[in-house]
Amino acid sequence: MSKVETEVNNEHDKPVMVSVCVVTYNHGKYIGTCLDHILGQERNFEIEILIHDDASIDNAQEIIRSYQEKYPDIIKPILRKENQYSKGITNISGAFNFPRAIGKYVALTDGDDYWCDPRKLQKQVDYMEAHPQCVFTFHSARVVTEDGALVNGELMRPYKQSRVVKPEELVDKAIGSPFASFLLRRSIVEKLPDYYVDCPVGDRPLELMAAAAGDSYYFDEAMSVYRFSIGGSWTESQMTGDYVKKQEKFASELWKMYKSFDEETGGRFHEAAMRAGGRNEFLTKVNTRDFKAIYSADNREFYKELNLRDRFFIGFEYRMPKLYKWLRERKNDR
Repeated sequence: MSKVETEVNNEHDKPVMVSVCVVTYNHGKYIGTCLDHILGQERNFEIEILIHDDASIDNAQEIIRSYQEKYPDIIKPILRKENQYSKGITNISGAFNFPRAIGKYVALTDGDDYWCDPRKLQKQVDYMEAHPQCVFTFHSARVVTEDGALVNGELMRPYKQSRVVKPEELVDKAIGSPFASFLLRRSIVEKLPDYYVDCPVGDRPLELMAAAAGDSYYFDEAMSVYRFSIGGSWTESQMTGDYVKKQEKFASELWKMYKSFDEETGGRFHEAAMRAGGRNEFLTKVNTRDFKAIYSADNREFYKELNLRDRFFIGFEYRMPKLYKWLRERKNDR
């Protein structure tokens, strides 16, 4: 059966508009919520849900199978017996979900996050259908801990108003965007550049690929929920072992990505890419509390981009390290 025939051969005889790509590993506690919120979207178009479970050792695969039985025409899982990430395949979506997507658009989420606005997809699709020059839409998110407590509300809010985002702005962006907010034209991910394949994270190179293709649009609405540093997440894995070494390695790999992107795009975004790489290196210094680098004159502009809360606690730890440590230990003992 040809790809075109596959696109129209679904229960409603309509083409799939959005391929929702879900990546999960040991998300048994969360994957049901994630799928319920995708399936509960209010929409006037067809979707498919492409799930890749990377050999979870909890009950995630059992839950995914139960949803597949209820929605066999929508939910299309790959349930691994061997973990692919441990084999060096760091961007699971690109390796296993994008190649089988048939929708006009591709949406993304990790299995531990979820969409909290029932019209999220409809809003994004409506905008992109009305603005064919727009290749990518995204939005802000609520950030919560594993137990649901709200974290810093500005953590996943890159801009203060809904607006068009020009390519250079998307490359040189001070605040991260939630992975679960992404909606791209499928044409962007049909051919994956090396800087995507080799990158240790999947969100930043996708933004660069979108920037290379055209304009984007940002919705200043928290339409998804991001669970911060839960067990098994990439963020949590960075906190174990030699944290400083991991951060240095991450900064080096991101520099490699930005330089590769710069070459791939013929230097069109050179200044923005180099600035973005420098910012990421600065943020790793913040994470490892390299105070000499944090307060260096060369990094003054990046330092000013930090919010007042972060600057306060960095300064507190720098000037009164013993008191800061004592207060942290007391808080952790509660």
